[in-house]
Amino acid sequence: MNHKQKQEPLWVPWVDGLPLRKLADQRGISHATAMRRVRREMDSLPDNTWITKNFCNRWSGRLVVDGKYVKVKGYEKKIPFIYAIDYLTHDIPVGLLAPSENGESFRKLFRLLKTCHYPLQIVIADQVTSLKQGLKQHYPTVPIQMCHTHYLENIRQQLSIRTDETYRRFFFRLSGAFGLDVPYRRRNEILWGIHHRYKDDPILNTIILDIHMNYDNLFAFTYRKNKCPNSTNLIECYNSHLQGRLKTIKGFQTFKSAERFLNAWMIRRRTKPFTDCAHPFKHLNGKTSLQMSMKKQATWPSILGVQAPNMKR
Repeated sequence: MNHKQKQEPLWVPWVDGLPLRKLADQRGISHATAMRRVRREMDSLPDNTWITKNFCNRWSGRLVVDGKYVKVKGYEKKIPFIYAIDYLTHDIPVGLLAPSENGESFRKLFRLLKTCHYPLQIVIADQVTSLKQGLKQHYPTVPIQMCHTHYLENIRQQLSIRTDETYRRFFFRLSGAFGLDVPYRRRNEILWGIHHRYKDDPILNTIILDIHMNYDNLFAFTYRKNKCPNSTNLIECYNSHLQGRLKTIKGFQTFKSAERFLNAWMIRRRTKPFTDCAHPFKHLNGKTSLQMSMKKQATWPSILGVQAPNMKR
């Protein structure tokens, strides 16, 4: 085995999902040695927020926020890993593991964003109550866009749309008001028509009233001049990838070991080139999200241990 091969990092293929034993066999080392090296390499990685603060400033300000629950020994229930993705760059500026999903956790998340000088314009999320508490302290004027996918799914389940035909016509009409391209006047016409037609049904009236009360949060995306999503679908794709990796790990022994892996996972996602982005993000294919958000004059941080991509942007 040549010396150069020995110097290649092990944490990258391991975070990508290559089993540790197979990785050890490929490198001609023992399983225990491979485990120690992966752990040591991940310990030497910089904090994800530090990378953002020191190397990045090309942000869209449209931030998709969500989380994934992680199994950690010593905690009765799984605990949340809360992180954020910048919509246009697909980059992950910040993320944190928290004991619970509450206002304090989101305050810390937005405090990290603030220290990175992230130009937050709007937050897209499916969980609003606790997030509002954290957002208000650090970005009091920034609006929240509620995820339409989750909001409509809750209504679909409430009305048993999939198994009961009673309210399907109502739901079909209501869905027509939630499209990205529906003009403001047309949206209000649809909602007013629904209200007038179904005002005598107490169940539907409750739904219509909730839409009215949450109107600003449901349609905040319409006030953005540039592209803004109305769902958290982007981060759900990342969650699916993360879930597949967490399933093979089967939990962490300590809070610190979970933080170490999740930090490495964020860095890996930021430094791995995209290969299958569809419209309107085809231009990202072949590039990395970190590459898209980096300062124009910044050089690729060698401390990451991964090769720099073609930096033409």
